[in-house]
Amino acid sequence: MKRALVIVDIQRDYFPGGNMPLHEPGAAAGKAAEVLERFRASGEPVVHVQHLSPAGAGFLEEDTDGAEIMAPVTPAEGETLITKRAPNAFLGTDLEQHLRDLDVTDVVVAGMMTSMCVDATTRAGADLGFTMTLVPDACAAPGLEYGGREVPGADVHASFVAALGQFYATLTPADELR
Repeated sequence: MKRALVIVDIQRDYFPGGNMPLHEPGAAAGKAAEVLERFRASGEPVVHVQHLSPAGAGFLEEDTDGAEIMAPVTPAEGETLITKRAPNAFLGTDLEQHLRDLDVTDVVVAGMMTSMCVDATTRAGADLGFTMTLVPDACAAPGLEYGGREVPGADVHASFVAALGQFYATLTPADELR
């Protein structure tokens, strides 16, 4: 078993003042940073994923401050950065090949948004045969609306985490990840 950490889209637009703030993104980024430090200390591979949208998309637009990866998970020298244009970090990128080249079998996922890019990436990784672990407290989601019903971000997050834990991933909080 060889594992890698994939940090999905912890970018400025998801924080207060950004174009699509999520529910408690700072807390999630802090937990992701704890996991990142453990991976760095152990010498395990780390992959940062950055979503870049075209001009006019409304958020995460290429060449804007909103698309910047946030501290405390900014890539260090020598760490891999993959840019994507779709929710699934495997789609249209070399993420799968990069992980295979490193002989990675297990992928740990943290990032934003639980209900979109984290979900799509986790499901795709499982479909590709990777053993997936999701760090729920290192992820954040937005509030959503459906059928005139407001769904708070914490509930959106919990629903997607619960669904991913049913089949696609092992759910392991940051403090329990070894």
